[in-house]
Amino acid sequence: MQRRDFFHSSLLAGMMQEPPIEREYQSGGTGGVAYQTDVTVERPVAGKPHRGKVLAAIQPHCDDIPIFAGGTVLKLIDEGYTGYLITLSDDSMAGEGASIGDIVLKNERDTKAVGERLGCKESFFLNYPNHNMDAWPLIEIRSRLIFLFRLLKVDTVLVYDPSGLYERNPDHYVTARAVESAFWMASSEWDYPEHFRAGLTAHGPKDAYYFSRGPQLVNRAVDISDYIDAKVHANLANVTQGPAGNQGAKLRAKLAAQGKRLPLLGSDDETANRQYTKYFALSRDRTRAKAHGLRYAELFHYVSRDESPVEEYVAKNAVPL
Repeated sequence: MQRRDFFHSSLLAGMMQEPPIEREYQSGGTGGVAYQTDVTVERPVAGKPHRGKVLAAIQPHCDDIPIFAGGTVLKLIDEGYTGYLITLSDDSMAGEGASIGDIVLKNERDTKAVGERLGCKESFFLNYPNHNMDAWPLIEIRSRLIFLFRLLKVDTVLVYDPSGLYERNPDHYVTARAVESAFWMASSEWDYPEHFRAGLTAHGPKDAYYFSRGPQLVNRAVDISDYIDAKVHANLANVTQGPAGNQGAKLRAKLAAQGKRLPLLGSDDETANRQYTKYFALSRDRTRAKAHGLRYAELFHYVSRDESPVEEYVAKNAVPL
């Protein structure tokens, strides 16, 4: 099954029901523990409050970040972040092409275009075997990520949730676990000290936005209403395997052959593709936003490394000798 077919069917089905991720999860039986958490709504902030910060948007496949976190990447970069897009697999197993090599090349070109449309400074490709990343040593993937975190001075990461439920794609959960361990290890002066001989310093991200295809513990809803059209534009660059591709134009042509038209799709293929992406392929963003009083939102489990209480106290109370 093509990835776009999976998203097409699952996203359309999801339009008619509230996603389970937004509900409270509770263990069954008497005396069960209820897991509850407050959801913080993160809204756009004027100016450049994050100037000087760096984010890494990390994905196993070229359509993951634009679908699940594209709006948040656009928002954070607009607020001052410098962004980098890191793709871990070679994307050889999904998309339309004459051969595996042809698919890899097309997906790489698409990914570069996605990075540009999201406003990222550069795109990195680690080229692990698509659908087979679980056969690769996690420690090797982690070491490369640590190198990049230190090289780029990454403050924030966006990636699949390492604790997301019912994730069956090995590329997804391997990527998530590698990032999760690299997240804190990159700050250690004892891990990979040879990096320091090359001029790097210990540096790790301070926070992470974890997204998921299935249920997860959500504690942050990012308002992407102002960025939804730019997110659509980024997703339209993923023509080889993305959920949008040329689907709007195909649906428009199919209806025309039946003597029908869908006003939503407009009168040309470009409009049809854009509208199809916004109202069908990305319908999840609209559906999930309702519970938070927003038009469009992306949901995450947000984590942040605790600052040392000693450092905080010193910063506030230290006086000259």
